Parts: sequence; structure tokens; C-alpha cells
Amino acid sequence: MTRLLPLLALAPTLSASLAVYVGKNLTKDGSVLLAGFGDEPSSHWLAIEPRRQHPPGTMISVGGTKEARMPGELIRIPQAAQTHRYLSMDYSVFVGLPAPLTNGGMNEHGLAVRDVALVSRRELVEMTPKPQRGLNYSDLARIALERAKTAREAVEICAELLRRHGDFTYGGNSHVFADPNEGWVLLTFAGGKGLWIAKRLGPDDVWLNWRGYTGFGYVQDLPADLHRHPDYLASDNFVSFAIQQGWYKPDSGKKFNVIEVYARQNQYSEFTANEARKTEAAVRAAAPKVDVRVLMEYIHAAGRDSSGYGQVAHLRAGIRSDLRTLWVAPGPPLTAAFVPWRIGAESVPPEYRRHRYLTSGEAERSIDRAVQGVEGTRYANRAVKRLLYLVDEHRDVFLPEVNAALAAFDQRQLDAQSAIERTATVLFDAGEEALARRYLTEQAHVAAGESLRLIEALAESIEARTKVLYGIRPVQ
Repeated sequence: MTRLLPLLALAPTLSASLAVYVGKNLTKDGSVLLAGFGDEPSSHWLAIEPRRQHPPGTMISVGGTKEARMPGELIRIPQAAQTHRYLSMDYSVFVGLPAPLTNGGMNEHGLAVRDVALVSRRELVEMTPKPQRGLNYSDLARIALERAKTAREAVEICAELLRRHGDFTYGGNSHVFADPNEGWVLLTFAGGKGLWIAKRLGPDDVWLNWRGYTGFGYVQDLPADLHRHPDYLASDNFVSFAIQQGWYKPDSGKKFNVIEVYARQNQYSEFTANEARKTEAAVRAAAPKVDVRVLMEYIHAAGRDSSGYGQVAHLRAGIRSDLRTLWVAPGPPLTAAFVPWRIGAESVPPEYRRHRYLTSGEAERSIDRAVQGVEGTRYANRAVKRLLYLVDEHRDVFLPEVNAALAAFDQRQLDAQSAIERTATVLFDAGEEALARRYLTEQAHVAAGESLRLIEALAESIEARTKVLYGIRPVQ
């Protein structure tokens, strides 16, 4: 088992959403890995969206409302004739953007998506149309999962949607798309000028994205042949607009640095940048032994209260679509175990579905009878947060034992996967597809149930000992 102690030493200082990409030449089994979490103080639930056919003329609502941080209007755009099956963790609130929202997930073709905020320079924010219209970050993530088969195709789809319909921005954003062969980073900027840039991530790349830090050496310094370079895609006006504004002078002798020209300066500190560089270097130093467990450890250590969930997409080439696996921690990953969810799984246990706890608008109304059954069950996200709050009161005492328990659970799940896949493959090969998917669903439900029981048992034990040893700290 590979452990990245430098990562674990650094990770607790991280905040905001996070994405980590590891190329296939650096991993133990030749897979691409994409991990991270979203940073939202909201309810979170696991969604399995089936493959769907949509009649001609079907429309979808995108964008946001006048209540958004940068106000605008909802618009309707055409839906694709067919959308792919995918897994995602959805959540209920980002001001002015209609729920359900997502920062990404993984689809049946092995395309994984992660979104992280990247704030544009003040002038771009100020010149954004009022009201603005277009697709928000969640719309792009969801549509990429619905329509794209590869990371490059995801960039092309998003770019075309932005060109046709506009960008509903909260100040700028970054997306990373990954498939079993490569990744692509897409940066979008405020201003209503259709400014975007994308950079390929290859088999030898490690890339970290968090708090405006977008990976040293990646995306930032553009080549002179930008629009002919095979590793870059960009809007036609990406350089020319900066020249017109006087933000970049071609005769200065300096390279066009994307972050210096278009991003808000100082949105991450030098301390943050140094830690990110060390993290990237630590992942690279572990090559070629980086695996799912390494990134699980990192995401566990990086989590905090607003880290709504953790994900590790294990993107392998040459496997059956139903066996593609997204590992999901159903709450702040500091105190949540990772559960393997395969594309072939057909349902989510009620404890992992949408609940009222922390869901936007639920405090203002009585319960909807249609969801009363689900509300009568325990809620995995709430259980994880309860454990987090108990641990965080006396972190030095209780966090080590929680870390050990979560690590043991994760490893047991990892050790079980080979046999589960062999069994499912035998059923698929025998033509028993329905039985195979039922088996994958049952295995996911069993793992999810064991995870929840572990979290609750740890919480019960720590609460009892907290009351005896320290007492419950009163609200001031």
C-alpha cells in the first residue's frame, strides 16, 4: 500500500473545492484518476441518472435568476436526442441557481468531471451583462456527463454551448474532464465575451486545482501557436481581447500568462501555492504506484465541514461500461468512508438519497408526503457531519482512531473489488445482464450500509466518551 505522508501533512490546510488529476503512466494499473470534492454548505445526495431518449423539441432550463450573486435570467435550450447514464453527487443550493446542482461525477463511457471556482479579474466581473444569460457551471458539468464520451469532446461541447447560449457566471470557473486516456482543463472567465481556454493533460501529468491555483506549468503560459497547438483549445478572441484591453502587450517579450492576464490576483496565497506544488510533487514521487487508495487518503485528510462529499473516479480502459467505478464519500470526507458505486448499479439506498436536512427551502414548508418514507430513514450525510462535529471538538484525541477505522474500511472495500468484478463478468458473459446488474446493486447497497453503520458506531462511542471525559461544550 502506497502512503503519501507529505500529502497528509499538507492536506488539512486546504479549503474550497478541490480537484486532482493523475495521468495513466503514473498509476499502478495504468488507469487515469480524477479525485476531489465540492465545497458547499448544503444537503448532498447520490444520484444515478439513467440513459434516456428525448423526443424532438425537448428543452431544458439553464442559467440562474435575479437572486444570483451576479444576477440574470433563466433560459431554455434544446436537449440532446439521447443522454448518457451517469453518477453524481447532487446538492441543493448555490444562491440564484436552481437545484439540483452538481460539480461533476462519472458517466457510462468513463468520462469524469470536476468543477472548481476560479475568479476573474475585477474588470471582467464588472463588464458582465446585467442581466446575464447562459449556462452555469453545474449546467456545463451535467451536460458534459450527459453528452460527452471523452474529455476533449466534453470541452468541445461546453465551448459550443457557451458560444451559442452564453455563460451564466458567478465570476469565472474551472472544469477538469478526464477519460481513461487523458484529461482536459477548461477555464472560463466572466465578462460576457466568451473567453475560454483549455489545455490537455497527458499520461505523465499530475494536476491540482484549488482556490485559484491551477497547477504549476499548466494552462498558464500560452504557446505562440496557441490556435494550432494540439494540446490547446481556446476561444478565437482569447489573446486579442486582452491586447485590446491593454492587459497584455505582445511586444513586452513576456509570455501570455492566463492567470496574470484574466484571473483575479492574489486569490491564493504563496503559502497555498507552495503547498500545492509540494502535493503535486509528492504524487509524482509515488509514481508508478499511485492508486485509488492514495487519493482516498488525500481526500480524507483534506475534508472539512463544507466539503460536502468526496469522489475518486477510477478510469480504466477496456472494461465493461457497467463496471466503471466512482468511489464516493457521502459527506465531509474527513469522517466519511468511500463506497464503490458502479455504473451498472440500478438504485440508491434511501439513506443516501435526498433528505430535508440542510436542503434549501425545506424549513419553510411542511413535509411532502411523497418523500415521507425516505425522511423516516437515517441520512448518511447527516451521520457523517455528526461524527465530524464530535471529532473536531477534540481532534487530537479522536481523529486518529477515526482515520484508522476509515482506512481499514476503505482497504476492505478495495480488496473486495476484484472478486465482485469477476462475479459480475461471469454473469454478463452468460447473458444474465439483469442478474449481473442486480448483483452490482446489492453489493453497492451492502457497502453503503456497512459504511453508515461504521460512521454511526464511531459517533456513538465518541459522544459517550466526550460526555464522560470533557462534557458537551455549551452554546455561548
